[in-house]
Amino acid sequence: MLKTLMSVTILALALLAGCTSMSTIAPAGSSPRVEGTPGMAVVYVVRTRPDISYLATPIVVDDRMIGATYAGTYYRIELPAGRHQLRGYGQDPGVITLDLQADRVYFVQHSVAGSWRATNPQSFFTLLSEPRGRALLVNTQNGAGNA
Repeated sequence: MLKTLMSVTILALALLAGCTSMSTIAPAGSSPRVEGTPGMAVVYVVRTRPDISYLATPIVVDDRMIGATYAGTYYRIELPAGRHQLRGYGQDPGVITLDLQADRVYFVQHSVAGSWRATNPQSFFTLLSEPRGRALLVNTQNGAGNA
């Protein structure tokens, strides 16, 4: 009886172990693949960890909601060539205007100030060189949740 109970317990644990999800966290030191898109400009918006603030901060491009950034996340945004405005949402006064060219990749650092006392975040955007932008992407996760 004890042998049967042990066998059933081991079998149940093995089946449950097969149901666990695989982690989507990238290994330490890894970096997302930086890719352009033919005929489009690609902007990587990177929020480093640590950041000035822990607050989730929504960002908008040309009045289109992109999503909320968190410390240690990035967004990859494809845009047509031309002038575009990346800004914080609502009362967040942060803004940067980008003049983009097709077939190029751009990197923008998004830093955020704010705390539980002042819950309206304030965004700061900085256009980065490609080497600096690639370096900041290391150990970040896609804010959109896809690869």
